Amino acid sequence: MSVSKIVSADDAVSVISARDVVAFSGWGGHGVAEGVLSAIERRFLETTTPTDLTLVWAGGQGDGAGRGLNHLGHEGLVQRTIGGHYGLVPTIARLAIEEKIEAYNLPEGVLLHLYRAIASGAPGLLSTVGVGTFVDPRIEGGKDNASATDDIVELSQRDDETWLFYRGFPIDVAIIRGTTADPQGNLTTEREAVNLEILQLAMAARASGGYVICQVERVADSGSLDSRDVRVPGILVDAVVIAHADEHQQTWDIPYDAAMSGEVRIPMRSVEDLPLDARTVIARRASLELAADDVVNIGLGLPELVGRVAAQEGVQDLVTFSVDTGVVGGVPMSGFGFGASVNREAILDHSSAFDFIDGGGLNTVFLGVAECDAHGNVNVSRFGDRLAGCGGAINLTQRTHQVVFMTPFSSGGLDLEVGDGTLTILEEGRFSKFVQAVGQITFSAEVARERNQAVLYITERCVFKLCPDGGLELIEVAPGIDVDEHVLSQLPFAPTIGDVATMSPELFHNANIGLRHRMLDLRITDRLSFDAPTNTVFMDYSGLHVRSPEDVDEILEAVDSLLRPLGHRVRGVINYDRFRLDESAVDAWADAVRFVQGTYYEEGGVTRHSTNAFMRLKLRRELAKRDVSGPMLSSMDTND
Repeated sequence: MSVSKIVSADDAVSVISARDVVAFSGWGGHGVAEGVLSAIERRFLETTTPTDLTLVWAGGQGDGAGRGLNHLGHEGLVQRTIGGHYGLVPTIARLAIEEKIEAYNLPEGVLLHLYRAIASGAPGLLSTVGVGTFVDPRIEGGKDNASATDDIVELSQRDDETWLFYRGFPIDVAIIRGTTADPQGNLTTEREAVNLEILQLAMAARASGGYVICQVERVADSGSLDSRDVRVPGILVDAVVIAHADEHQQTWDIPYDAAMSGEVRIPMRSVEDLPLDARTVIARRASLELAADDVVNIGLGLPELVGRVAAQEGVQDLVTFSVDTGVVGGVPMSGFGFGASVNREAILDHSSAFDFIDGGGLNTVFLGVAECDAHGNVNVSRFGDRLAGCGGAINLTQRTHQVVFMTPFSSGGLDLEVGDGTLTILEEGRFSKFVQAVGQITFSAEVARERNQAVLYITERCVFKLCPDGGLELIEVAPGIDVDEHVLSQLPFAPTIGDVATMSPELFHNANIGLRHRMLDLRITDRLSFDAPTNTVFMDYSGLHVRSPEDVDEILEAVDSLLRPLGHRVRGVINYDRFRLDESAVDAWADAVRFVQGTYYEEGGVTRHSTNAFMRLKLRRELAKRDVSGPMLSSMDTND
């Protein structure tokens, strides 16, 4: 007969000894074992034990005040920290700034994948993530203060490519959280907003010969949990702590929201209009970088407003928003709820989300800025006497196709007026976000150029892009802004200046910017391109809505104008993803396709693609009536 693993929080933390390595799962206010953390603090204040702990965490776990890991910000309790993000744990950040602990900062995704490496018995993690940033041992090696002297990151060369080796370490105690456990320690997460890294961390502790403490909301009878719902098996759990309700909220300011856990889907209510200010202008301009069918990630702070703009403009169905917690789809929450989404499509483990990120799965990422320098490097991790930490920023920016940084041009008293299609600077901020050299390299412009990433830097008054040969190029200026007075004179460096466009006046009006129309109803000429080396015309009809025969005539005219001057037949590749064809336009469209194929395409040289099975069948049927041949594939994979 098995022995129950249910114990009090005080009994559970009594196993923690001096100099132990203690690792915690959680992210912001999500999944934080508040009751267990309070018990550790209480034990230390009452007994002065344990001492000299090494604390490890991937996502910052706190409320910016006294909860979460802030309970552990006591001199003597902590000797070393290896954290992903410090911004929400000021009590520990203060110890680091005052050189009272050894402080290290590693990328969030690296720490998550390091847990998996430790769990598998590997000596550490080999990764390209972090090359060229402050975690590169050629720069700072992830050391965030003078007290941190050990080298925990090593340089490695593999096939003429630079890699980083992150050294593993034993985990003596892992502290995780779920919703329900049985007496044997089997753990489910049905009321959690995110799954996080609880399984990987428990496995890492077990592989290290360590101890796993799990905080839960409730206990079920033995054998009553559906095995398919168990996220962590009882064989990995040593102690189960039932928390008080006020120490087990879904997030810091929400006891429980069924929509955040995915228990229910909710109707999307109208989104409160954003005030017409600098932040809204920046978010609106950033939203213009959204493209139909993109998978995007939005960061904490100002980038959160991109999700608000998308909801306000009614384009949530056109893009898939993701958060590095593992949430896929839905509408991202803000504030303490950030990291969760309502009406989500899927939820991944925290570490799996970073597999996707590190593998280049994202189309675009939106991130904030603390400092940006003449080279295009960005700092979000440490500035002045503030230790924020990199969080997931390094992972997010090193493999994503397009990186969009968002920031007010200056801070500290910036006063401006927005309206009637223009921007007026009333008083400049005291501190510019643009510097000659950043204090810490969180984003490496050199690495981005080597990887041919598209990088934008969006402010309320202008937009820069990263030049292929280095530095920033000014590409857009807001209406009402004098380039010399309001941009160039405020910079400590000289950007490249080419053809400077005017930012869309619609961004500066108190009305929607027509984002849905911009994303779906591209000019037809922008959807057509001819590749001479392969003799192929590409037609991107994705998201296009053809409503009438007149629409068909306009498209046919554009196709004819492109192909007729060539004077020879071509191959064709047509993308019909998210294509909509009203019944009133079906005949005209099918006739137009027959004309183009008979006039301009090589025999058997056209391929059509659509992920919509109904559209494939509909087009195949209508084209067959007109003796139009050619495959109709289910994806853009020509091997389909």
